[in-house]
Amino acid sequence: MMIETGFSQVAQSLLWPVLTLVALGFVFALWTGGMTLMEAWQRWRNPRYTALRVTPDLSMEELELSVIRQIEPVRLLSRLSPMLGLIATMIPLGPALQSVAAGQGQQALSVFSGAFAGVVLALAAASIGLTVYSVRRRWLLAELLDVRKAREGAR
Repeated sequence: MMIETGFSQVAQSLLWPVLTLVALGFVFALWTGGMTLMEAWQRWRNPRYTALRVTPDLSMEELELSVIRQIEPVRLLSRLSPMLGLIATMIPLGPALQSVAAGQGQQALSVFSGAFAGVVLALAAASIGLTVYSVRRRWLLAELLDVRKAREGAR
């Protein structure tokens, strides 16, 4: 019993940090989504637009690392957000089920609505993150291929 109580207290103490991370992830997803839309508009207006900053002294490996650094945050967002959403949903379920068992259905309903809101925001963030990751990865890899071809042609 003591270990279960300890686990429950640790889990409950994680709720606000997890909800904060979900909110930050959602804001970051909106921000990166907006940046990607702006980049798409710039690419549409200027087909020669490049996001990859290439200098002659950078090796191909350094350029590849630059690509990874640019897209890694949104990849992590798309993978971690669903897990955070699940945590945000599961933590309140224990107390909510106890409320139902005690006949306090209205209190349980308010807990459930907050828990489900967290998972919805987390899944929205993950969806935006995955879309941004896929689009930006394709753009950056195409740019990297162009650099590789240009360098091989210059030899």
